[in-house]
Amino acid sequence: MKVTVFGIGYVGLVQGAVLAEVGHDVLCVDIDAHRVERLKQGQIPIYEPGLETLVRENHTAGRLNFTTDAVAAVKHGEVQFIAVGTPPDEDGSADLKYVLMVAETIGQHMQAPLTIIDKSTVPVGTADKVSARVAAMLALRERTDLTFDVVSNPEFLKEGCAVADCIRPDRIVIGTASRHAEEVMRELYAPFNRNREKIIVMDVRSAELTKYAANCLLATKISFMNEMANLAEKLGADIEMVRQGIGSDPRIGYHFLYAGVGYGGSCFPKDVQALIQTAETIDFDATLLKAVERRNIEQKNSVFNKISTHFNGELAGKTFALWGLSFKPHTDDMREAPSRVLMEALWRAGAKVQAFDPEAMEETQRIYGDRDDLRLCGTKEACLKGADALMIVTEWQVFKAPDFAVIKQQLKQPLIFDGRNLFDPASVLKKGIHYVSIGRPLNPV
Repeated sequence: MKVTVFGIGYVGLVQGAVLAEVGHDVLCVDIDAHRVERLKQGQIPIYEPGLETLVRENHTAGRLNFTTDAVAAVKHGEVQFIAVGTPPDEDGSADLKYVLMVAETIGQHMQAPLTIIDKSTVPVGTADKVSARVAAMLALRERTDLTFDVVSNPEFLKEGCAVADCIRPDRIVIGTASRHAEEVMRELYAPFNRNREKIIVMDVRSAELTKYAANCLLATKISFMNEMANLAEKLGADIEMVRQGIGSDPRIGYHFLYAGVGYGGSCFPKDVQALIQTAETIDFDATLLKAVERRNIEQKNSVFNKISTHFNGELAGKTFALWGLSFKPHTDDMREAPSRVLMEALWRAGAKVQAFDPEAMEETQRIYGDRDDLRLCGTKEACLKGADALMIVTEWQVFKAPDFAVIKQQLKQPLIFDGRNLFDPASVLKKGIHYVSIGRPLNPV
């Protein structure tokens, strides 16, 4: 099939590359000419395992192409994906201006019947707005004879394994009441639906809500465990033992039950806020979602609060080593990252940070530029030298089995603040290192 993808960001690029991989003829369009040229040269603007090879091979094979020509893009595809950004507005609601701009573009230039797919994460009711905008453009052109369907097809990609998620999806949600659109979508996704039935067809509004509901539920699990961790600290319990105890219940499971420094990234914070705002527009008080958001905001300050308590608030002039800058492993994404909250709090207190991350160093440099109170180091060991303590906020594999003798030797004092509970407290204590983690006793037996 001929497929057009509007938006070459995280979702659009992954989706386009994977569709090309199974044989579809994909044209990706973006207003950013520099990004388009870089992609044509095989330069990937984001870090995502496996994506660079996928893009290069399919571009070379001619199945995946890039353009800034919106007219040509609309003409190309019988299927038109809208995968542009929906950044949070000032009130936390999703800003649909880019989605509606694409809808307007499609309506202005379409010459044949189309299936238009909302792939961006959008509030309930967006498909109606997209449909109205396309129809308005067709009316202006006096081309109301041209038919189209707007389908909600939310993405469920996890940063760090998005390519695998897209190639082997758990489910494919299709929101439409049109039999024709359903047939088109089934043909499009047939290569991903061979082993078992993964396609779930529902009405458009239910599909739009499904995406938000999924992310908000996962965010709720994280905030719940962080609340239990804070309670465990005061009660003298170990949240890791609690996690194993409740995770073994198949009704609960182990996924997203890890206590830590809160969730970040481009999805959970934005989607929780957007659903809260959607609820407010219909006078519904989303009390649970508000609590989830509040707990997460507070949790991002947890490591800083532990550091401040340990040093009696006297942080000015001190230097802290930081392992992990991205909001999660296997990505360079620092949007809403807990590391940013921690570093900025330390800087306000007059402290300095020496940091390392396997992938997010350039992104950190882009965000913060050159600062006297931030030094980016080439290795995790390099940032230890002369620091007053080590802080861990991202659970990269490379941090999980460190040389504790080197840590003890390089730090001014043997002290670790672990926001991801990577180590066994008793084992670290035996190595002569004071170890402060999340939701676990300070002096384990």
